[in-house]
Amino acid sequence: MTATPTPGQVDWRALAQTLFPQGHQITESEHFLSGTAQVDGHTVTVVGTTGHTPIGIEIALAQATAILDTVRNHPGRAIVILVDTQGQRLRHRDEMLGINSYMAHLGKCVELARRQGHRVIGLVYDQALSGGFITSGLIADACYALPDATIRVMGLPAMARITKVPEERLTELAKSNPVFAPGPENYLRMGGVAEIWSGDLAQAMRQALASADNADVRAALGRARGGRQWAQRVIDAVAHDAPLNG
Repeated sequence: MTATPTPGQVDWRALAQTLFPQGHQITESEHFLSGTAQVDGHTVTVVGTTGHTPIGIEIALAQATAILDTVRNHPGRAIVILVDTQGQRLRHRDEMLGINSYMAHLGKCVELARRQGHRVIGLVYDQALSGGFITSGLIADACYALPDATIRVMGLPAMARITKVPEERLTELAKSNPVFAPGPENYLRMGGVAEIWSGDLAQAMRQALASADNADVRAALGRARGGRQWAQRVIDAVAHDAPLNG
């Protein structure tokens, strides 16, 4: 079943036409996107979600299956993950069935593809929250975002309830600390988003696939951009068994 986007949601079909002007064969079923597209004369696998759908066990398995099928039957084919999710599905059924294991399985499948030489890039085109983002776009070789995308770990009101820190204080912290603040610009500062795409999206997709590298440079980017000052320092200290200096 193909859903019609509601006001405020990005139409994935229009986006796909823009990203893949050479053609695509992407279909939607219950908010799960899968298929192939052509980029610079090469076929790429496309998986993803739409409609702000939460990632439950069904979509986690469907994405994992599509990725494993690519690894098994199309060695070296690049994989593009289109991200629009409100996070993992918060239902008793999914929790009892072990949604954490399904999400971990999806993450492992992405990592397997990377280790087998598949370039994997993610694009947050609408909404990306919590665990649904971590095991999709964020685990790719590089993750990109559109300017109007919504990216956050948790809304500030919910964060205030969990941490017992007043929402006003969190709002104030968000002005200077990207860890607390939503939006693609803050994730760009932290290194989680490699670039924010605007202008020619097809060209941006071509460049991203051409430059994809499985080296994880997010912590280094976060330090260079002033969004995460300690992650790379901790990594270096552990790697070299050295004391942690300020």
